[in-house]
Amino acid sequence: MIPDSFKQDLLNRLDIVEVVSRHLQLRKGGANYLGLCPFHGEKTPSFTVSPAKQFYHCFGCGAHGNAIGFVMAYSGLGYVEAVKELAASVGLPMPEWQPRTPQEAARKERETDLGAVLETAMDFYRAELKKSPRAIAYLKGRGLTGEIAARFRIGYAPDDWQGLRGAFPDYEHASLVDAGLVVVNEGKRYDRFRDRVMFPILGARGGVIGFGGRVLGQGEPKYLNSPETPLFEKGRELYGLVQAREAIRAAGRAVVVEGYMDVVALAQHGVGHAVATLGTATTPVHVSKLLRLADELVFCFDGDEAGRKAAWRALEVSLPLATDAKPMRFLFLPENEDPDSYVRKNGRERFEHVIGQAQTLSQFLIGELRAQFDLTTPEGRAGFIVASKVHLAKLGAAALRMQLVKEFASIARVSDADIERLIQPSAGPIYRKPSPPRDGPPLTVSSEQLLLRHLLIRPELSRNLQAELLDSSRPETGVLRVIAGLPLSGEASGGLLLDYFQGTDFERLVWGAQAASLELRDTQETVLQDFEQTQLSLRIQRKNEQIEALIGRVATDPALNAELNQRVKELHQLKARRS
Repeated sequence: MIPDSFKQDLLNRLDIVEVVSRHLQLRKGGANYLGLCPFHGEKTPSFTVSPAKQFYHCFGCGAHGNAIGFVMAYSGLGYVEAVKELAASVGLPMPEWQPRTPQEAARKERETDLGAVLETAMDFYRAELKKSPRAIAYLKGRGLTGEIAARFRIGYAPDDWQGLRGAFPDYEHASLVDAGLVVVNEGKRYDRFRDRVMFPILGARGGVIGFGGRVLGQGEPKYLNSPETPLFEKGRELYGLVQAREAIRAAGRAVVVEGYMDVVALAQHGVGHAVATLGTATTPVHVSKLLRLADELVFCFDGDEAGRKAAWRALEVSLPLATDAKPMRFLFLPENEDPDSYVRKNGRERFEHVIGQAQTLSQFLIGELRAQFDLTTPEGRAGFIVASKVHLAKLGAAALRMQLVKEFASIARVSDADIERLIQPSAGPIYRKPSPPRDGPPLTVSSEQLLLRHLLIRPELSRNLQAELLDSSRPETGVLRVIAGLPLSGEASGGLLLDYFQGTDFERLVWGAQAASLELRDTQETVLQDFEQTQLSLRIQRKNEQIEALIGRVATDPALNAELNQRVKELHQLKARRS
């Protein structure tokens, strides 16, 4: 776990404008910097970077974050990897990880060793490919060039039960088993991968974390993957993402296919924005990673029953993560075709064309639900509504959900209001982050909202926060009380608070307050005065409430007159301070 003090030190040394400018072209716009958002397609800049508050916010798609969050979203890195990259850029050594238990210490040491073991194995497999005319002929027969094989670091595992002895003299070492390269069965050790074309699976930072092996010719299983290891978790990784990252951004689209060879063949034919799941169903982590990079997500599956089941699973996990700004599509290829064979037979332009004609998420969802029920009967339409309820409750895109309600109502022969009442949707998942409106009349801002904005600029003012003045019914009050309980240093920045609330129930409130502060002209110098004035207004408000309560009681208890007069006197003193 990275200490908060280290994260604060790192954020204090970084300039988010400089971090973002490494990847985007920004121009000065008043107190902030503006640019085209890298997370959705746009022609007019709505991506705003604040040097004073050290965060970014897109008023188009709602993307937001501090410097760490930007590197995570733009580069597709995990949290720790993003912190490491930024720390290295400012020459700040990462704190040494201190294990809390002997088991943690052993696991950390094993993870470090496994990375080096897998790199050695990859180099061995690549060298073996050059020695195997049969494997080279296989790849050429699939239309691959040496250049594309080198780009994806493709290799070959020799047809030898202990071929890895050529790379690891100490073949008995436990790390080979831990890395998933060697299998131990009834006391015998042998290579997991034999006589297979080897596809290294790369982690977010480009290091090898596992392998996929494709059998030459006939044989089962056709694809063999590394087992789960401390470095490799199939549900979190995508094959080819490292190589496809820039192409995905350039195309604005990511294509998800099922096989390693599909990814490589598409890249060979100029479709560089494809990735593959690793022999497992699509997971929310897969979808989240790709939506950070792409404006559109296309799932490409075989048109058989297995392909449609895989597509339905992808749809189910995608619904909570769907946004109105980033559409998803589902492409089903003709029978006996996969992306590899299709692009070799028809070429890149035709493949791109059929992708553009692929079913939208809504079309696929409606089509599958309609096929399940007899819509000519009341019972069938009732079942359709019940099934629709489950999926609408998951959907995270507000505008798309509204459109689907109308579609479902029409199909079920009921009104929109009827289906809304029957469905009774939940408030929606926490993933939704709608951007605040920029136009229209100003909305009333509560004192609690103002205090939150002030603390995001100067967190150290939380020491002066008078929590007893806050309105408990306001959602911002919960955030303010959490901030008041944090051990913030005198140099604490709003960036640390944004990082602290990431992924919590308060995240949307905090980011909404931070985004709204872009419209203000608050500076470090004026925030203290505004903070004190806001709390003074709250004191006056609470004093008025006390006086109103006493007035109602004086009629039955004249003895309260003295207390009432005292409260009125205190109110006049507070108002004099405000003026």
